[in-house]
Amino acid sequence: MREESRPTRARSLATLLTFLIIGATVALIGALVAGHAVAGWYASADKPMWTPADDAFAPVLGLSYGLMAVGAWLVWLTPETEERSAALTVYVLQLALGAIWAPAFFGLGGVVGAAGPWAALVVIVLTAIVLLATLFRFWELRRAGAMLLIPAFGWVLYAMTLNAAIAVLAL
Repeated sequence: MREESRPTRARSLATLLTFLIIGATVALIGALVAGHAVAGWYASADKPMWTPADDAFAPVLGLSYGLMAVGAWLVWLTPETEERSAALTVYVLQLALGAIWAPAFFGLGGVVGAAGPWAALVVIVLTAIVLLATLFRFWELRRAGAMLLIPAFGWVLYAMTLNAAIAVLAL
């Protein structure tokens, strides 16, 4: 990166904080929506044997979103290019899909029964695809940033199996 194009330390830290706040907001939305359902319809839903304890979700999601935020920040630190803009746009898209999943799964699950987990399955499959695309785009710009997305991608794949199993078991 050319010296004159480097962000100031304050701007860099402000951007990192912004990425962290956005990730925490997405995780918080999921936690708030899930909180009501976990004690409601989800508690009585048939679940696969590999379902983790309810209190495992928040720390895993918090860590995943935190790592993704740092990964996005590392990409943001690369020179401004169309590739960087595209990578960060895809990152924001996967965050938006992640924010939609919890209301789709937990919110619709209690309202529309068996159809809720199926709707959420569509969202989480799209999330996995877009997160993988983000990972590849980050890899081209900053490998360390891409590697920080790997735990989130693994979690999304795992959550997708849970979502699919719950949808099937609800039939």
